[in-house]
Order: sequence, then C-alpha cells, then structure tokens
Amino acid sequence: MPVAEKTDTLRLLIVSKEPSVLRPLWTIGESNSWRLETVGSGWDALERVQSGIVPHLLLLDLPRGDEDTLHVLRWLRRLRADLPIIVLAYPDDAGQKREALRLGAQDYLIRPVDEKQLESSIRRHLDLTSDKPEAEITSDDIEQLSDGAFFIGASPIMQKLRAQAALLAEADVPVLILGEAGSGKDTAARLIHKLSVRSGCKFLKVNCAALPEDLLESELFGSERGAPGTRPRIGKLEACNKGTILLDEIAEMPTRLQALLLQMLQEKQFIRPGGQSQVAVDVRILAATSASIERAIAERKLREDLYYRLSAFTLHVPPLRQRREEIPLLLQHLMHHLAKHYTMTPRVFSAAVLNACQSYAWPGNLKELESFVKRYLVMGEKEMSPGVDEADAELSGETGEPSQKGNRNLVSTDSRGNASGTSSLKSLVQTVKLEAERNAIAAALEKTGWNRKAAARLLRVSYRTLLYKIEQYHMRSPEGYSSPYLGNGYRNNGNGFKSNGKVS
Repeated sequence: MPVAEKTDTLRLLIVSKEPSVLRPLWTIGESNSWRLETVGSGWDALERVQSGIVPHLLLLDLPRGDEDTLHVLRWLRRLRADLPIIVLAYPDDAGQKREALRLGAQDYLIRPVDEKQLESSIRRHLDLTSDKPEAEITSDDIEQLSDGAFFIGASPIMQKLRAQAALLAEADVPVLILGEAGSGKDTAARLIHKLSVRSGCKFLKVNCAALPEDLLESELFGSERGAPGTRPRIGKLEACNKGTILLDEIAEMPTRLQALLLQMLQEKQFIRPGGQSQVAVDVRILAATSASIERAIAERKLREDLYYRLSAFTLHVPPLRQRREEIPLLLQHLMHHLAKHYTMTPRVFSAAVLNACQSYAWPGNLKELESFVKRYLVMGEKEMSPGVDEADAELSGETGEPSQKGNRNLVSTDSRGNASGTSSLKSLVQTVKLEAERNAIAAALEKTGWNRKAAARLLRVSYRTLLYKIEQYHMRSPEGYSSPYLGNGYRNNGNGFKSNGKVS
C-alpha cells in the first residue's frame, strides 16, 4: 500500500478490547496526529477492510490462548497484501510467532510492550523512520522461510532461481544444490521445502563434513545398539519421515555411507546399524555441495552413481557478487533483523559504505555479509584492525583463502565517523572474526577448566596456536590455573582478560 503523504492523516485500525493496550495507543496517536479506530475482533477488522476505507496499518491484539483470531491474518493478506500488520501477544503464546509471521504479520510484539518500542514499530512499518533504507523493503522482495531464514528475490537471477525452486518443489524428487560456500544453498533448500506438499512436516539438515564416519552414520540412520533395555536410536532420516532432509556438503560423506544412502534412495528403506529389520521411510533428499563435482568424482570422493541419482534435477545458487543489486536490501534487512535480535537501535548505512559494499567481491558471500552487518551494528563506521596472520587463519579455518593483507583501501572513517573510502571494508569484517575468535577461545577454555591442550583439541587447532592466541588476547585464567604466557606485566581488567594498561 502506498504510504500516505505527510499532509494526509494516517489511519490505524486497532483490534483490541484491552484498556491496557488502547490507552498507550491513544497517547501515541494523539502525539503523532494519527487517526485511530478500534474494533472488537479480527472478523470485525476483516469486514472493515472489505467495506470501508483501508487503514494504513492494523494492530492485532491476540487474546490469551486465542488461535482463531490469528487465522484472520490469512484473509487480510488475501484482501490487502500490502497492509502492514503488527501482532501483540502474551508471553505464554509466544510459540505462535512463527505462525503469525508465516500468515503475514510484519512484526510480533510480546506484552507488556514498552510505549517507545510500540511507537517505533508502528513508525517503522509506516515508513516514517528517519533511517529509511536506500532500497525499500517490501513483502514482495523478502520471503520469510523461518525465524532465521529468508529469501530475497529482488534481482532477475534470484527471481529465476525462485521460479526453478517452485517447479522443483512440485516434482518431489531428489535435488542437487550447487553453489559457493555461504551463497545460500541452505536457504534454497528451505524454499523448496516450503513450496512443496511436505511443508507441513519437518525440515532437517545434516552437515556431512562436520562429523566422523561412525557418528554421521548414527546421525543419519540411527542405531540398534545401546544399553540393555534401551530403545533403538532414531536417526534423522527416520525422524524426518514425510518431510525433507538437506545433506549439506554431500561430497564430504564417506563413500561407504554414500552406498547406504544410494540404497535407501532406491528401496525407500534401510537397516539401522546393528539391526536386522528394514525401516521404511518416505523422505525427500536435497543434497548440497560447494565442492567441484568433477574433481570430487575424479578423486572418488563422490560416487558417480549417487551423483547421477541426485543430479537429475540441479539448482545453481549464484554467489553474492552476481547479484550486487540486492546488497542494499540485504544490508537493511540483516540490520533490522540483528538489531531486533540484540535489542539495539538499527544503524544507517552511509552512501559511501553502500557503494563500497556493492563494489566488494564478498568471497564469503552471505555469511561474510551477515558478519559485517553484525559488526557494523555494534561499532558503526570506525577504523578497524588489519587482516589475519597465519595463526589467525589456522584458528578461523581460512588457511585456504587468499591473504587478506594489503587490501585495505575500500572504506574508512573520518573523526566524525563518516566513510571516506580510504580504509578497508574487509578489515571491518575481519574484526568480527577476531571478536568471535576470542569469544570461542574463552568458551573452550572455560569448558575445559583451562586445560589448554583439551581446549586446542576442542577448537581443532594446534596447541602452539592456542598459546599464541592466549597471549595475543591477553587472556587470564581464573584462580588456580596459570598460563605460560601470563605474568609479563599484565594485570586483570576484571573481564577474564589481561591488560597492560594500554587502551586498544
């Protein structure tokens, strides 16, 4: 719906009988010169939208335990797909959030709602915020798949991908999804599932590269073995019956398990490890990989017969650099999503930062973009630290990536925090990685009681690298533990790290 001009009176339709909801809304409406109308039920609101002047925003207050009112959203969306709808609900009904967003609500607030939070949400969905994004976010551009997953089809190449996903959703056959790491293969799989007849059943994901062979076999197929008197362990293939399972990084699956998977695809049944009876399953297999298929087959990492079984239908997910026109939209959506998650005020991206983001190659694709937005939300446009060294690369798993050093001339900030285009956007991203790295080390050390060798194994890095990192981040063990890198004039700053008195 086009937003009214500033000279027009904005109309809000409130579906509520609760004085505790109506009182602050009347105050907000009066201070903003908005016209508020109230109705007692969702069906009354539906009649008002059908017959009268359509409001610019509808606020739906759900009575405790009420599920019928929620389904009015479906009909409202059919009548006015562009009508912003905000839902208010009680904390014990918070499980309805996913359903409300799926049915078309733009926002879901838990009572009691702070008056400022409520006004901010209303203004944001009326497009009255001062931080209006460069690329306007509309329901046509963004398709919410789950709480943390969304699909954006603002570019021709992604609109084509969505059309292909819709066709594949109807076919109910295995699909092989190809694309670079972080490009959105998981999102494409969730989109196929959502558009398919299996959408009402489970969607599960298994990362074939994250588990050793015996654990991966148990994760997929379950196990009959166990202590006497215990039930068999159900694997994800069985738990996902009637639904969809995504086998991520399928080329990393051991070839013995690939043979079992191929047999399951052919016979629609399998035998649990340690068992004898057949287990029938009806599950749709989606497989994904960022590896070179030709190389994986040539090196016999991927069985050729399994590849042909999976690749009759193939979906290619383009890297972010091939859909640069979506970057402003992605930045704004991620900013508002992360700000809401961390209960922070969204930041505005300057024109210089947006231009730099669109000219940057984003080798890490959407994962790298999300890390950048998270850092930007916390720090804003500040000058960041330089790139990683070899130990950084080992710990963050980037030893195979090109060196980050020397590439520091994309975005910088002046003393007022304005982007000047002379420092590094990549360094902004790297600072996120360093912060996450330090948190991961602290968590591993705490989990292992500051047993540094055990922590190194947990982090999958060398013991020498971990010791180097403990020194680099000036980390201090609790009482009773000592680090070989501490005692060099550093003092505890009270937060689990040591400081030499310098401000960094």
